[in-house]
Amino acid sequence: MRSSLPKWRVALAAGATVAAIAGMTLGVAGPALAAPRPALTKGLKVFVIPKNLGNSYFTTADSVKTGGALAALSTLGEVGQETSGTTDTPSSQLPVIQADITKGANALIISGTDPNALCPTLNAAMKKGITVVTYDSDTNCRDLFVNQATPQGIGAIEVDIIAGEIHDSGQIAIVSASIDDTNQNTWIGYMKQELKKYPHITLVKTVYGNDDTATSTQVTQGLLSSYPNLKGIISPTTVGIAAAAAVLDTAKYRGKVMLTGLGTPDEMKKYVADGTVKEFALWNPANLGYLAAYAAVELASHAITNAQGQSFTAGKLGKFTVGADHTILLGPPFVFTKSNINNFNF
Repeated sequence: MRSSLPKWRVALAAGATVAAIAGMTLGVAGPALAAPRPALTKGLKVFVIPKNLGNSYFTTADSVKTGGALAALSTLGEVGQETSGTTDTPSSQLPVIQADITKGANALIISGTDPNALCPTLNAAMKKGITVVTYDSDTNCRDLFVNQATPQGIGAIEVDIIAGEIHDSGQIAIVSASIDDTNQNTWIGYMKQELKKYPHITLVKTVYGNDDTATSTQVTQGLLSSYPNLKGIISPTTVGIAAAAAVLDTAKYRGKVMLTGLGTPDEMKKYVADGTVKEFALWNPANLGYLAAYAAVELASHAITNAQGQSFTAGKLGKFTVGADHTILLGPPFVFTKSNINNFNF
């Protein structure tokens, strides 16, 4: 689940030595030395702003205990704080962002609740020299986006899992987070593309649980009531998949309505053990937060820019390179099953 370290080729020392000697002999300058890499600034005020507080996924992504974003900031000698609203909405998140800017933020690490609604505030922050890094869910206004995996890969793997479990035929539905979530909608778009490979599978409806357990439970129950022939559910949100699993964890539905999506191992172990869920996918959210923190500090310290090809080492995770559209990729999604889920604790 970590980014693999690239293999470096070691330059031939002998060639460099010969060139240097030749330069001295002929009285010309030897090869120029590379400029030293700028040191990272200590004491930066960095605010980590998930979609909402109290969400177990973001608790894992952000906290010191799990080795997330705040752990990385502490290691780097920065002043880190997690702040956000209580609901997965721009109206809840925006006042917190504005307050953090007022508090003198040097960098903001944000999981966007909407691709556009945050932009007037974030654009104003960047004009003031505040670094804006998005993670998990992107916005249309930021310096860098730390992406957990390619959206194509995330959408495709969830469809392929459910297709295998329902034998490529039947009705399925999606339990998403909020209707405006950038990442959710992007993944669902790729799910619909992947579904074209399965002409006998019908996506009957997408419902929204707003990353709230009670709401996700209600919309899942509504699907089962409205579509008695439903064969499968995909929930690309950790709150949604856990809530849906709890609904399906009965003799009436277990093994009859299949469920997959994106979940955390600790929340899903019970449902995998009893057969309610066979497989689901994710990445390590703590690694995602950790990487986002390193990227924010590197950029705020002017050790890198957000240009494609810029690279840095994110502590224990190794080396990463900025790709197209100012994006850094953590790595491919990982599939959890009964055979491997107990190897993970987050």
